[in-house]
Amino acid sequence: MTAAIEARGLVKRYGEITAVDHVDLTVRSGDVYGYLGPNGAGKTTSLRMLLGLIRPDEGSARLFGHDPLVEGARALDGVAGFVEAPRFYPYMSARKNLEFVAALDGGDAAERIDEALDTVDLTKRQHDKVRGYSHGMKQRLGIAGALLRDPKLLLLDEPTTGLDPAGMRDMRALVHRLAEDGLTVLLSSHLMSEVEDLCDRVAIVTRGRVVYEGALDELIATTAGRYDLRTTNDAEAAMIARRAHGIAGVTVSNAGIAFEGDEVAVAHLTLELAQAGIGLRALVPRTATLEELFFRMTEGTPEQNGSQPLVPA
Repeated sequence: MTAAIEARGLVKRYGEITAVDHVDLTVRSGDVYGYLGPNGAGKTTSLRMLLGLIRPDEGSARLFGHDPLVEGARALDGVAGFVEAPRFYPYMSARKNLEFVAALDGGDAAERIDEALDTVDLTKRQHDKVRGYSHGMKQRLGIAGALLRDPKLLLLDEPTTGLDPAGMRDMRALVHRLAEDGLTVLLSSHLMSEVEDLCDRVAIVTRGRVVYEGALDELIATTAGRYDLRTTNDAEAAMIARRAHGIAGVTVSNAGIAFEGDEVAVAHLTLELAQAGIGLRALVPRTATLEELFFRMTEGTPEQNGSQPLVPA
């Protein structure tokens, strides 16, 4: 099956600064794909190249097998979304704005206005002028405008930026609904909780370079084998754990003991603790959160990461 997005070796330079540094991305049809990185990591620049809005200095990008730089607007059939923030005429109502968008798109776009407004929960406010809309409502209206194109692929650039907690909740629920309807979504974000909640595959980018691309659950599974332990005598238990075969990285804190080991080694450790008269209060397998993995991959000096200083996305 042709990938929804296939980018290979994308490079964008601004003078001596490399904003996007040989980025490879593969978004399969049906993915909810998180493009995750700190502000200034080059995410928005990458999206602009994917859509043919700017020309890469090196590399190529294809949407469902079509190159926007070669085929122009025809390559964007079935593709919609917004880069940075959607823009509307503030003195017009939401519906009038959508009617204007539908007229530009042509075809049967106008017939989808009611459904799009209903999908983003703006039916009751469709006749209000957009200048009175909250930031979250404008973001949802942007998605409604994208849905008029009946897209197979939706690109969203930081859709929850600037939203209050309720607005973030509503936007995430909307993306969930769209994904359940079979839409392929590329979500650019710097919010780990958002990506962890919504996405099944991710690319983590820092200083213009992708440092991980793949399934989110596979990334988190790489940290399996870590445990948190609380006992009736943590000090003595830690001494036993440090001597135990197959147990490593033993640390002690007020929260208890943390260590690494496989299941066989952990089972033997529990027997040794029991033989020493030490009771187990809790033994909990622990995997790293996406936030922990993100900082592990992205923190450090530019020299350590082998790339350029941060530039605006």
